[in-house]
Amino acid sequence: MKNSELETMRKSFDTVKKRSSSIKDSPSIKRLTSRVQEIKKYSYDNKEELFNQALESFERNGIECRFAKTSQDALDIIDDLIEEYDAEVIAKAKSNTLGEIDLKNHLDIDVVETDLGDRILQLKKTDNKPVHPTGPASHLNVDEITGIVNESLDVDVDPEPTEIMKAVRSDVLKRLENATVGISGANAIASEEGSVVMVHNEGNISIVSLKDLHIIVAGIDKIVPTLEDAISVVKLETVFATGNYVTSYMNVISGPSKTADIEKKLIKNMYGAERVVVILLDNGRSQAIEECLYCIGCGNCIVHCPVYNAVGNEFGFNNYLGGRGVAMSKFIEDDETCFDSGLYMCTLCGLCTLNCPLSIPTNEILENMRKLSTDVGFYPKAHYKIKDNVLNRDSPY
Repeated sequence: MKNSELETMRKSFDTVKKRSSSIKDSPSIKRLTSRVQEIKKYSYDNKEELFNQALESFERNGIECRFAKTSQDALDIIDDLIEEYDAEVIAKAKSNTLGEIDLKNHLDIDVVETDLGDRILQLKKTDNKPVHPTGPASHLNVDEITGIVNESLDVDVDPEPTEIMKAVRSDVLKRLENATVGISGANAIASEEGSVVMVHNEGNISIVSLKDLHIIVAGIDKIVPTLEDAISVVKLETVFATGNYVTSYMNVISGPSKTADIEKKLIKNMYGAERVVVILLDNGRSQAIEECLYCIGCGNCIVHCPVYNAVGNEFGFNNYLGGRGVAMSKFIEDDETCFDSGLYMCTLCGLCTLNCPLSIPTNEILENMRKLSTDVGFYPKAHYKIKDNVLNRDSPY
């Protein structure tokens, strides 16, 4: 990342810190934090039971559910679904999981980001990796964004946020006029009710969910016991991600669009999706360290991480940024990817853990992973030289 981008990112992170610090230590948020910690622990300990219950609940609600062992399995399922609808354009909501499976690069059709930050990065075309899970373009200042929008959309807006927003919004809505497929991730899944919970401020997920086919891709780690638990998870995520108590919108999707307003006879496909398909993704999660799966995706760890603030999104894996992303890369990909993602960048200071609402011990996880990485031959070249010097000269020099 450029120095100017790092500076803008740090300013954005400082804004998040100030907002969240005013509420995260309140009694109500502390109670919520403790509750979510219990929810995530229980969900992990009972993951097989909750997974099977979710399958039954989805079927009861008329939601189709598919299981994807790998990212390629998920992409194959999506390909088949899109082919059924002969889709030429897809409405996409912000999703780290879709970034994990590299959906946009896989598809040959037009995938339109509906989130403003993600759409700005999409228009940027190159060097457009996000820097925060809820604020993907937090490293770009208003002048840079203006240049990107004007060049990509062939418009002439002034460097003013409202004008930029209107130009991007108009372009997105025009491109999606004939879209029949929407695709999104999920913030939490309620196993008992068979409900998917998504939070957003822009209203864009509502647009995505109103397409004829709504595809939802979510990791198996998103499953919690009840809708009340799911709401608790997304509330806590909002506090630590944005510094607000709640987002503008909270969508709960429990089935396709339907009505029973004519003689109480159930009719499908009123205004929303005629078909909802949930793809539950494993992709290494079943082998992952327990604490890695507690993550609620708030990004508060990277906001406080000294390494991430120094180097930006070089530290992390795909859309999973910072130390937790490095840790997950081992299970999603392999040891070499984990090493390349920044395994040895971490200072092991533990600020990520101190500022994580789930107290995920990322520094301890990475320290243990370094030992395992060394055993299979992945460690810094400088360490290799030191090892050779010790063996050959009885000295590190």
